[in-house]
Parts: sequence; structure tokens; C-alpha cells
Amino acid sequence: MKKLLVILILPIFVLAQSENTSSLIELKSQITSQIHNDESMDTQENILDQAAMHKKSPGLAILYSLMLPGMGELYAGGYNSGIYFTIADAVAWSTLAGMKIYGNWKEDNYRSFAVSQGGATLDGKDDDYFANIGIYSDIYQYNNDQMLNRNYDEIYDVETHYWKWDSQAERKEYRNMWTSSENAYNNVRFAVGALIVNRIVSAINAVRLVSAYNKRIDEQSWNVSVGMTNPESQPTTLNLNFTTRF
Repeated sequence: MKKLLVILILPIFVLAQSENTSSLIELKSQITSQIHNDESMDTQENILDQAAMHKKSPGLAILYSLMLPGMGELYAGGYNSGIYFTIADAVAWSTLAGMKIYGNWKEDNYRSFAVSQGGATLDGKDDDYFANIGIYSDIYQYNNDQMLNRNYDEIYDVETHYWKWDSQAERKEYRNMWTSSENAYNNVRFAVGALIVNRIVSAINAVRLVSAYNKRIDEQSWNVSVGMTNPESQPTTLNLNFTTRF
């Protein structure tokens, strides 16, 4: 009787053990699959985070371009166009320095000429004085003209602002030197304007390049993942996932 009971129970025990082993294998497979899916999601998130970190800042591009034209383009990865702004900036600075030196040289010349040929003195004289002595033959002619026009505040003191040209040729020679100096200083202002415009245009171009760069980053941030899931007691399903960053 005992032998018969053992024979009946043994198949049931073996079957139970087989089912438990199968359940453990399925559980292990599900856990492994879940871990793999979690790792894949973490990897995709890391890729997206790295892409987002590499985006460029339009504000920095503007700042770099204002400091030195072309540097904003270099920051945006487009120095092929930025190099022209750097060259233009160097040319503008060279022009500015050259015109400043030339203007100072001409100014020294006409002031020295006014002292040696016109009898003028330099102390306490403003720019208007040096412009006027190139128009009038002497201080008396200038003062008479101011009185006729009732510009009494513009009359010069003869003792402090005296000048007198010996001939119209000397006055015209002085006037030419004064005009050359003024033209040089006007060119300095044009050079300064060119420096400002060059920076503004470079900043606009740098922002455009940054925008294009960031757009490429956004396009590359699209990710597609395909997976299969087999929930308990349900049919196997195919999953297609799209991931992006905005």
C-alpha cells in the first residue's frame, strides 16, 4: 500500500517542480527584459541630454561678435563666413589709425603755419578760432563782420586772439592745410561707423548660424525604438516609440 502511494505522489511532485522551474525561468526572463528596456531608455535619455547640452546660445554669439566680429560665427561653427567680418574689422581699425595719425600731422602743420606766418598764438584757442583765421585776412576783418551781424559775443580780444595774413596766398595755403586735417578727422568718423556696422552685421549673421545649428540638433534628437512585449495572459505586441526634444 505504501509503495502504491509513493508511486502516485511522485509524478505529482515532479510535475510541480517542473512548473515551478518554468515559472522561475519566465520570471527571470521578464526581469532581464525589463532591465534591458530600462537601460535602453536611460541611454536614449542620455543621448538627448547630451544633444541639448551642445546647443549654442544666441546671446553669447552676439556678445562675441560685438567684441570681435567673426568670433560669433566661430562659436556657431561657421567661421567660413565670419572670417570676412574679422578681415573687415582689421581694415577698419587700420583706416582709423591711419586717418588719426594723418589728421594729427596736418593739424600740427596748420597750427605751426598759423603761428609762423599769421602771428597767431595757440594758448586757449578752440577749433572755431582755427577755422575762422582761414576765412578772414586778419582779426579786424573778422570782428567787423561779427559787429555787422550783431554777434557781439563772438568778437575776439585783439591782444589774445590776434592774427594777420600778409597775403591771400598765405591764407589760402593755411586753409588748405586746415581742410586736409578736417577731412582726415571726418574719415576717422567713417571708420568708427564702419566698425559699429560691421559688429552689428556680424552679430546678426552669428545668430542666424546659431539658429541653424540648434535646428540641426533638434532634428538629430529624434529617436525611434522598436520592441516587443508579452504581458502575462495577453498576446505578444509590437511597440514603435518616437522620442524627441523641444
